[in-house]
Amino acid sequence: MIRIGAIVLNVPDTGRAAVFWSAALGYRQGSNPDFLLPPDGATPRLHLDRGDRTHLDLWVDSAAEQQAEVQRLLDLGAERVAWDYPEGADFVVLAAPGGTLFCIIDTSA
Repeated sequence: MIRIGAIVLNVPDTGRAAVFWSAALGYRQGSNPDFLLPPDGATPRLHLDRGDRTHLDLWVDSAAEQQAEVQRLLDLGAERVAWDYPEGADFVVLAAPGGTLFCIIDTSA
């Protein structure tokens, strides 16, 4: 089942943002200090990033589910986005109606 796995937040200083957002939300830093985890271990996580746009990461549990959800979202009006994918990418970038980018990530990869 598709779910919000993480909110990627564009910030100018990830260290400073981590201190603020951890205190504000009661989240803790993960093994990557830019990934803030909720206290109950559930999603969504908060990923702090200096270079990426603010967007949602939607998680699915398999490649087959990713394909099905991408198609379902396209049928709902999302559009494919020209993207420079790395080798073996576990994500697909789409744009919602209106242009907001988001990712569908296969968490089994």
